[in-house]
Amino acid sequence: MKVGVIGAGILGLAVAREVARFGAEVIVLEKEAQVAAHQTGHNSGVVHAGIYYAPGSLKARLCRDGAAMLRQYCAEHGLPYQEVGKLVVAATRAELPLLRRLADRARQNRVPGIVELDALGLREIEPDAAGVAAVYSPHTAITDFAAIARRLAEDVSASGGLVLLSHPVRGVRETSRGVEVLAGPSRFRFDTLIVCAGLGTDRIASLAKAPGEVRIVPFRGEYYRLAPSANARVRGLIYPVPDPRYPFLGIHLTRRIDGEVLVGPNAVPALAFEGYTWRDVSLADLRRIIAWEGTRRMAARHWRTGIKEIYGSLSKRAFLAAAQRYLPSLTLDDLIKTEGGVRAQAVTRDGRLLDDFAIDVQGRVVLVRNAPSPAATSSLAIARHIGLTVPLPHTP
Repeated sequence: MKVGVIGAGILGLAVAREVARFGAEVIVLEKEAQVAAHQTGHNSGVVHAGIYYAPGSLKARLCRDGAAMLRQYCAEHGLPYQEVGKLVVAATRAELPLLRRLADRARQNRVPGIVELDALGLREIEPDAAGVAAVYSPHTAITDFAAIARRLAEDVSASGGLVLLSHPVRGVRETSRGVEVLAGPSRFRFDTLIVCAGLGTDRIASLAKAPGEVRIVPFRGEYYRLAPSANARVRGLIYPVPDPRYPFLGIHLTRRIDGEVLVGPNAVPALAFEGYTWRDVSLADLRRIIAWEGTRRMAARHWRTGIKEIYGSLSKRAFLAAAQRYLPSLTLDDLIKTEGGVRAQAVTRDGRLLDDFAIDVQGRVVLVRNAPSPAATSSLAIARHIGLTVPLPHTP
């Protein structure tokens, strides 16, 4: 059996490794000249424990399983993995009901070690933090997802698979004999094609004549990093209580595996699918994004929040104020602008931001329609799930 995988981010490579392990001939097609070029290589490196996600959802189950699988994988291959712990902090008493609901959800999701703390308790964990209460997840970890992706690519190659870089997909056609794909200078035929294209999902779906009922809307997440003199004020991860209306987690403080501390991200509409700055504008991408009726309905519903996020993007003081709710000692001089990322967020026709992972099987084509955070954490578990869903050599 011959399987094609589009996308050499951590998810596409995890899927390719899973397929190759069971004897299929696998080829990964990636348009960039390196693996992990987009979402995988532009995130904060947090291995989520599964606190936030609706019990029974794919996110809840696959995040929990994926974190355990990732921890084991990192141990086996000498990859960095540190359990630094996460505090989700209620800044005011008005946030306490949401915080308690979050603790209940974490327990329903069987997140290990969850503890509810008062103001004194949270400061024992993070002495410089401020808040009235917190939920503590001691086993939330950090890693280097790009390094994991590179190791997964080695696994694929060692199993006899191919990872073909600089091979943008130009055509997809399903026939009675399989799926024909034009990529780079070559033509391929696969028995099954699995699309893990992230920000490029809609373009590949259109080529495959499987547009579906959701579309990707790109949201840029911008970051500052703390100046070295301020790094010691954050021991692990400090997060706000998230707004339940959105799948974004709000501006937080994240210790990275390299010792830096990130502040962010926000969530502003990107002006291109790969719009990493305000200067990255694609009129063709904007036309495609705005043409989706779900985008317009989402904008009509959430324009006030959008304006607030854009203001925070343009004003360093506003960004600082959001961080100071949890770390009051920060000053403007403590924040240094650094590179951000773009989240591939699926939006439904009625304007809802799709929260759960979404995997769609259209004949011989499998499309991962929605896999934002915690997809990197969950990547090995998502790959196993796809392997059990799609008729591959090891399945009946």
